[in-house]
Amino acid sequence: MARKNYSDEFRRQAVDLYESTPGATLKSIAADLGAERATLKRWVDLYGTGKKTAADGTTSTRRVSSPRSGGSQPPSEPETPEQKIARLETENAALRGDKTKLTTEREILRQAAKYFGRRDELVSRFQFVADHSTTSTRSCPGWSVKRLCELVEIERSLYYAWIKAAPARRVRGAADTQLADRIRKVHTDDNTCGAPRITAELNDGVPADQRVNHKRVARVMRVNGIAGYRRRRKVRTTIPEPADQKVPDLLNRDFTAPAPNLRYVGDITYLPLADGNNLYLATVIDYYSRRLAGWAIADHMRTELVEDALKAAQTTRGNLAGAVFHSDHGSVYTSKDYARLCHDLGITQSKGAVGTSADNSLAESFNASLEREVLQDDNTWPDEATCRRQTFRWLARYNTRRRHSWCRYQSPITYETSYAATLPSAA
Repeated sequence: MARKNYSDEFRRQAVDLYESTPGATLKSIAADLGAERATLKRWVDLYGTGKKTAADGTTSTRRVSSPRSGGSQPPSEPETPEQKIARLETENAALRGDKTKLTTEREILRQAAKYFGRRDELVSRFQFVADHSTTSTRSCPGWSVKRLCELVEIERSLYYAWIKAAPARRVRGAADTQLADRIRKVHTDDNTCGAPRITAELNDGVPADQRVNHKRVARVMRVNGIAGYRRRRKVRTTIPEPADQKVPDLLNRDFTAPAPNLRYVGDITYLPLADGNNLYLATVIDYYSRRLAGWAIADHMRTELVEDALKAAQTTRGNLAGAVFHSDHGSVYTSKDYARLCHDLGITQSKGAVGTSADNSLAESFNASLEREVLQDDNTWPDEATCRRQTFRWLARYNTRRRHSWCRYQSPITYETSYAATLPSAA
């Protein structure tokens, strides 16, 4: 029961996943997404950027061969032995030159790798160019600034401006080091102090012209890993709101369905980012096969989030009329806009008891599996783009590749296909 209707966003995410996954092939990504290889190829041709991530993590640009010119070519004169030898020598020299160039570029990028991934990647690239354009030894050859800037993708003008500003940076760096020592003394006395309180402590009794700005204190603390104690807050994704209309519990913890597209459950979970912010994932899961019929990711928990997830399920199934949708009492699920959308789609709403997660345990289990299998030992995603990309791939694989114990260790789509095979064929 392969998915036939793909949204424009799904197609773009699929292309992004293919281009950004190291060493990925059209066949492997198409299998993860439950799509045909030729279909993914058309999406890549339509939405692709032309760049591809190799298995070693480097990015290359796909080359498009130029069309051959039409018409017949006049027959060429046969080569003499001397001409053939000269041609082969020229080609050999060109190949040796290309090999030398590629070897040099690989060596440059190999040495540049340890500079990347630091706190400030752009500054690390500048520093790499500075370190390798001024030294020339057997173990560390010197290369031209032009070539180094091209390989690490920075503008030479920006690099020279960075070099020119080096003396001023050294002065500021020395002043920041002294300030960090003062901050540590205050923080050692009371490790609950954050930037505002430490700033006040440093400026207490100090002349106005010697005071330090709170933004600078916060920056120095961040760079040196100094932070006040902060209790990790628990993100609430279920915010009850009194509804104008009482919705009964039509399922009573019966997490089964006799066929697909009859009963659904939905929930919202948060996806924590390293910068302290969150993305939010809304889901629509079929009780029969545990298939994720629809989902949506956003940086907010407004009603549009769960509406987009339900609309995605409508696109996947083609029709949701007569289905039951079960959820908790979160404000987005009790809103008038969401009730209106369910009515328009022919969906009957169902809600569990207030203050218990047991009535929504299927969705809670799904959320736990996502966090455990994608984040694993990490607590957060490094950035929003990585979070969206990794979550998208896991959600797609969940339907097409991931074996589910409920589905007798088949994927949800395979499980639904088995059900369809048992139905009597239409006359």
